[in-house]
Amino acid sequence: MDTQHDSALTRAPAGIPGPHPPSGVIHVVIPHPSRFTVVGNHLAQHAELSLLAIGIAVHIQSLPAGAEVGIKALAARFPEGERAIAAALRELEAHGYLRRTRIRLANGRMVTRTVFCNQPGAGQRGGTVSVPQRQGAGPETRTPAPTRVRESSAAPAPTRVPEPTATPAPTRVREPAPAPAPTRVSEPTAAPELTPVPEPFPVPETPYPPVRLPSRTAPTQQRRPLPHPRALIPELRQAASALLADLRRHAETLVLSEQDVAELVPGVAAWLERDASTDAIRHALTADLPEPLKHPARLLRHRLTTLLPPPLPGIHDLAPPRRAPVTPFQTCDGCERAFRSHDPGRCRDCRALHREAA
Repeated sequence: MDTQHDSALTRAPAGIPGPHPPSGVIHVVIPHPSRFTVVGNHLAQHAELSLLAIGIAVHIQSLPAGAEVGIKALAARFPEGERAIAAALRELEAHGYLRRTRIRLANGRMVTRTVFCNQPGAGQRGGTVSVPQRQGAGPETRTPAPTRVRESSAAPAPTRVPEPTATPAPTRVREPAPAPAPTRVSEPTAAPELTPVPEPFPVPETPYPPVRLPSRTAPTQQRRPLPHPRALIPELRQAASALLADLRRHAETLVLSEQDVAELVPGVAAWLERDASTDAIRHALTADLPEPLKHPARLLRHRLTTLLPPPLPGIHDLAPPRRAPVTPFQTCDGCERAFRSHDPGRCRDCRALHREAA
């Protein structure tokens, strides 16, 4: 009665006592009186498992024995898809936390038995592995016959010896007769396949490689090269260098070093070669600058590359296309029909008749 366990904070989180770390998380630890699950740091801080695999492992540990933990059951419970959940289960299976085996029941039906170990390799290090009594039991094992098999398999003959002490001795002499002994032995041999649970939980000898979930970030595109003129003559180089050095008069954040100017000169020279005016280039490089601007040289390189105008078309390119010459109509001298020809005369039919008559 003198020890008091409060389940709520006595003051606001801002007033939590104790030495606080300079940065990072601050833990508020409240004991759980019920409904909690013990999870080892080897799983919660695993260096090779994904966050989804660790979360599924913690969820499986919190479920009672006999719960459905298949891919479809987990996909119906969580918003992640079946492919991501299947990849996370393969991670747990590769690191020894999960074991899935296909067995055949007495009625011929194939089922998947899932065994989860909260500490892989504990049996090999000399520890003990505890398996719940109901683990591995399916819906077919709810009849009284399988339960009798487990009781007899756990303690076959020694459990029957202490019971006769309460009854007279002559009645117990008849029990070890040969007739009841075969009946007790025949029952466990009828269904040994109903409890295929491995005694120490083995770590897979040839584990699968760890499965990495696909990243949701967009793939990085390769940077386009800076444009270059066909011939970087001294006049173009001098004009481009002057334009780049003069940018800080129009935008205070566009302060370039001598090395940056030397690297960006070919890009500005390519614009000048395509008959772009200095005012147009300056407006394209200084308009709508982001704030704050951390890398001015990178921004100018990007704009010189992506906003490069096409070459100006020539006079012949701007001329309207010529129409094909049209053959004029002529009137036939014989039948007075219209036909196309550059010279007047007769049509094709009249010329044929004239040749036949000749």
